Amino acid sequence: MLQELTGWDDTIVAIATPPGVGAIGVIRLSGKDAIGIVNQLFPSKDLLKTASHTIHVGLIKENDTVLDEVVVSIYKNPKSYTGEDVVELGCHGSPFIQQQVLQACIRKGARLAKPGEFTQRAFLNGKLDLTQAEAVADLIASESEAVHQTALQQMKGGFSNDIKLLREQLINFAALIELELDFGEEDVEFADRNKLEILVTEILLSIKKLIQSFKLGNIIKNGVTTVIAGRPNAGKSTLLNAMLNEERAIVTDIAGTTRDTIEEKLIIDGIVFRLVDTAGIREATDVIEKIGIERSIEKINTAGILIYVFDASTSSELEVLEDLKKLQQPSQQVLLVANKIDKCHEHQLGMLQFSINEMSGEAHTIFEVSALNKTQVDDLIDYLPSLVLSEKINTNQTIVVNSRHYNSLISCEQSLLKVQAGLQSNISGDLLAMDIRYALQSLGEITGEILHDRDILGTIFGKFCIGK
Repeated sequence: MLQELTGWDDTIVAIATPPGVGAIGVIRLSGKDAIGIVNQLFPSKDLLKTASHTIHVGLIKENDTVLDEVVVSIYKNPKSYTGEDVVELGCHGSPFIQQQVLQACIRKGARLAKPGEFTQRAFLNGKLDLTQAEAVADLIASESEAVHQTALQQMKGGFSNDIKLLREQLINFAALIELELDFGEEDVEFADRNKLEILVTEILLSIKKLIQSFKLGNIIKNGVTTVIAGRPNAGKSTLLNAMLNEERAIVTDIAGTTRDTIEEKLIIDGIVFRLVDTAGIREATDVIEKIGIERSIEKINTAGILIYVFDASTSSELEVLEDLKKLQQPSQQVLLVANKIDKCHEHQLGMLQFSINEMSGEAHTIFEVSALNKTQVDDLIDYLPSLVLSEKINTNQTIVVNSRHYNSLISCEQSLLKVQAGLQSNISGDLLAMDIRYALQSLGEITGEILHDRDILGTIFGKFCIGK
């Protein structure tokens, strides 16, 4: 299949381990000459006569020069990651040694692999479908347990199986409708319209559920940008340090200390919160501070969560509400943090909270903390996931995390809605068949069973790291 679709019949090679010094480095080859190329560099044994899934230790030599002592792993087609002959060389982790071995393989006939080319060959050779291949990239880039588990579930074929089941159900009815068209002059009906309408309704429910899961999937995969904003000296940087439990931001009593945004990641219940500390919002006193405030506003405008911090000992209700009116964006989750409660009387805090909600006409969630003393900061951290999750993440269920899959599901839903409307208005079989074909095409594009544009493969696999 690979040669038919791409014309590739060569052997590729790449360093499969990250750049830098380590204990070992792995050089990976795939293609019809992979074993033969390494065999020319490995005098210890004739690798062409070895069995698949075996490991061999010996020297890698080019001419009379010893490059390294390596471990050679042999995987013969079709029982390999790519479906081709694959060889992996475990050498010492020196970048110099890895480059020497890599260049020796290239001189013997291999070609340097492009990003994602090993996984692309696995897809084209039928070892993975497209959703599983994309899950490989997500697995490599996973930053949290939720991303890891979701990608693993998809790589094992959970999402693919759901899509294939939906396609099979539609294909059976599509075949019957197509058969009707062949006997159009005889006015026969092979497909029971009532059963088809029930099936389309059931499939639409499944598609809708997958579409709705994308909101959660997007949060799991990309995290939530969470901006900490407020006026100068409200304690924003102190709060960031307290949440991270480290001295990440410089803290002083001088207003305007933070001139630029500071970003750090905090993982809570499997969700990556990308915390952004910003410059204090006020009229800038110099050009540098002005730029910092402009960047802060940009971050606030694109944030999923806004944590507005104010000094509970000095701020008025009007100041808080005035700032919220300027900063809060539509559909943005907002959390008010009354900081420096160590400087306040309990009566003062209660009145402040009551007045803010009374004057705004909204039930704002207000956390009373002392960022300096880390009082109730843990409660604030524990509360954050509830702003983006309506329930605990279940990574065993199918969650759509890929925007390409989401767009295809939307297209499928639109086609099925037309089928549903057509059945209710009793339109002709040829129009029904056309909309069913479009729905099948959208589902097929998700797994790669239907690909009209081969450029999509370059886009998908070009995002992978080299060597995978």
